[in-house]
Amino acid sequence: MKTLPLTPADYLKKILTARVYDVAVESNLEIAHSLSVRLNNTVLLKREDQQPVHSFKLRGAYNKMAHLTPAQLKKGVICASAGNHAQGVALSAQRLGARAVIVMPTTTPALKVDAVRGFGGEVVLFGDSYSDAYGHSLELEKKEGLTFVHPFDDPDVIAGQGTIAMEMLRQHQGRLDAVFVAIGGGGLISGVANYIKALRPEIKVIGVQMNDSDAMTQSVAAHKRVTLADVGLFSDGTAVKLVGEETFRVASNLVDEYMLVDTDSVCAAIKDVFTDTRSIVEPAGALAVAAIKQYVAARKTKGETYAAILCGANMNFDRLRFVAERAEVGEEREALFAVTIPEERGSFRRFCELIGDLPAFGGAKTLRNVTEFNYRISDSQKAHVFVGLTTATKGESSKIAAHLTKHRFEALDLTHDELAKEHIRHMVGGHSALAKEERLLRFVFPERPGALLKFLSLMRPGWNISLFHYRNQGADYGRILVGLQVPESDNTAFEEFLATLGFPYVEETANPVFKMFLQQ
Repeated sequence: MKTLPLTPADYLKKILTARVYDVAVESNLEIAHSLSVRLNNTVLLKREDQQPVHSFKLRGAYNKMAHLTPAQLKKGVICASAGNHAQGVALSAQRLGARAVIVMPTTTPALKVDAVRGFGGEVVLFGDSYSDAYGHSLELEKKEGLTFVHPFDDPDVIAGQGTIAMEMLRQHQGRLDAVFVAIGGGGLISGVANYIKALRPEIKVIGVQMNDSDAMTQSVAAHKRVTLADVGLFSDGTAVKLVGEETFRVASNLVDEYMLVDTDSVCAAIKDVFTDTRSIVEPAGALAVAAIKQYVAARKTKGETYAAILCGANMNFDRLRFVAERAEVGEEREALFAVTIPEERGSFRRFCELIGDLPAFGGAKTLRNVTEFNYRISDSQKAHVFVGLTTATKGESSKIAAHLTKHRFEALDLTHDELAKEHIRHMVGGHSALAKEERLLRFVFPERPGALLKFLSLMRPGWNISLFHYRNQGADYGRILVGLQVPESDNTAFEEFLATLGFPYVEETANPVFKMFLQQ
């Protein structure tokens, strides 16, 4: 006889009686003060990054395993996971005295792999995605007689995740317009939606997915589960090709809306969370915040209250470099341009003066910082430079490009160009037959508004700039690399010029790397 599907009432009972607090903590629900002020709405952050495994996954894993029989625990458990569920299963098994075999995709960050091993889990790396690891785990389950602990498509797991909503509604009993929830396989949003819709059905439950890993969004639209051919791996915690049967059923009935966010907006959201909490969440953990910002921008809301579940904080340190690089563009606080400048005396300085005097384009007049400047001499008639500028409001980049073009500096807006952001910005340079009598110098100068423009204005126009590289790294000092064409007869005057600048420098003209990659 076929078992009837669980009703919202069934799930409510399971959530209220879930066993999670043997290992999990009641995480804080905090106001994101800075973000709330910026958005003119109250933003609450449910801090699941505070869990012992820095993710909500511990709740569902332990609840499932706590309901296993002694015989099942004695044989051991197995799971497939991109990392966070794996840590939850490993820690739960450690607490319950059970063996845990964890199958993880080969793309899983090392931080998560090491954490699982640290909890005593036996790690098996297989495949490029969760779906690949899942298939392999089912083979091992049968071969070794283990009990499978599903990361999302299991009522006990769903109920464990639902305790997050139980805590939220207890912690905040006032106005709450919407709760934003990241979706991978759908376990978290199924638990949250079941509880919220049972107690406060007026609260919207909004699911959030990456635009390159939107299996649930596509499935709901098609009214059947859709298997993705491939998934993006930036948000590895939500990189699922096929959502669960039960999670699809629950989400289809209870979730009010679905939203898609992109990589740049998630990077910006990670920065927003850090600004308010001084904690760094992983990409999946920032999806909900990115969606709230997108929701407010699209609907022009004011005075409403939204909650975002920060579902995980297992971030590889090495990934922070990428996040920091893309966060400013994601928030549109940085605009990127390719600008054509006449290769003639004084044009370089004139261009810099124009940058320093750009209009506000609807916002308050502020001094714009140059965030990046890449140039290599390559043509006797014109120069192509790669420029990054800070912006005050969204949509400014196209207006800046038009303004530069109007003043005879043809500009191409690269702010949303993936090739430019990912690669070209790091590849401006190379050999040049025009770089005669070139000297190369590295400078260090205080990083403050207008410092780079001041530096450029001090450059004597008689010595042609043949190479220029600068990138704002967020430190209190800036580093630039400058190539200057200085006739040998001017060496004494040039040394005097360097002395008057007052910036620490190192001459790299004799550096073999310079000779190998940049000199003709």
